[in-house]
Amino acid sequence: MTKRLNIALLAGGNSSEREIALQSAAQIYEALDKEKYDVTLIDLKGRSWSHTTPEGEQVEVDKNDFSISLGGVKKCFDYALILIHGTPGEDGKLQGYLEMMEIPCSSCSMTSSVITFDKMTTKNTLRGRVNMAREIFLKRGEEFDTAKIVAELGLPLFVKPNASGSSFGVTRVTTEEQLPEAIALALTESNEILIEECITGREMGCGILITKEQEYILPITEIIAKNAFFDYEAKYTAGFSEEITPADITPEVKAELNRMTREAYLACRCSGVVRVDFIVTAEGKPYLIEVNSIPGMSGGSIVPKQAREAGITLGELYDLIIQDTYKQ
Repeated sequence: MTKRLNIALLAGGNSSEREIALQSAAQIYEALDKEKYDVTLIDLKGRSWSHTTPEGEQVEVDKNDFSISLGGVKKCFDYALILIHGTPGEDGKLQGYLEMMEIPCSSCSMTSSVITFDKMTTKNTLRGRVNMAREIFLKRGEEFDTAKIVAELGLPLFVKPNASGSSFGVTRVTTEEQLPEAIALALTESNEILIEECITGREMGCGILITKEQEYILPITEIIAKNAFFDYEAKYTAGFSEEITPADITPEVKAELNRMTREAYLACRCSGVVRVDFIVTAEGKPYLIEVNSIPGMSGGSIVPKQAREAGITLGELYDLIIQDTYKQ
């Protein structure tokens, strides 16, 4: 790669995770080598895709050719670096546009993003390959029987949106009477929900990047939440969780977590850096929770800490991703 790439750093988005995505993008902007890359921060919010100049002028992206005009000069982008958690960055919509425009990007493809963002599709893709909690799938307007749900899955259980992140809309339910409210909350984030049995154990996050040249399975992080589970407050508020990297686990558990992380990455056809989350039972059996195709990159996020533990700076991590995915 000899030319200085024009990179559009796509940030923001339309979901509840917008503010976290902006924080992630700001950290990656600082980490990128400006001698290699001409980086332009683009904020996506609804139909508005805009860049704010140092003078405070908002310049809209021309979606016909994925460019902006600065001072009367058109700048066309060579590459898109996506730091949008939730829609439209993590659900495949943005990747579909970029694929049509023949613009390479840093994250999973449209197909892979659809698989990983939709929790039920993820589970169907990985069934038989990794351990997962039993679930009941419900659509908006579908009738449900709380007694039957509890009889099938037991208590406690988790109610979560089928397509959302950062634990928005997730409830840990301990009584049958809590179920209707938890279902209603999950439906504020998604038209479909999952009700899952509760697997008790230690929560682990596993970062992974597989390029054409090499596999990078990052050190595993144990997440110890002070709340009932690793919810939004525990994820993003200082003091509400403890994260230990590398996790204090046996070589056997580490090997199985690495195997299942790699299995999930390959089966879901991922690219770029991904984080796979698990619960490990007291017996040392890991259960997959979810696959995060655009994991958080803010100051408090897990993957940047894992990369540092592995001796890789954020700048070096994104160099690897760009070199692997940019097609000259």
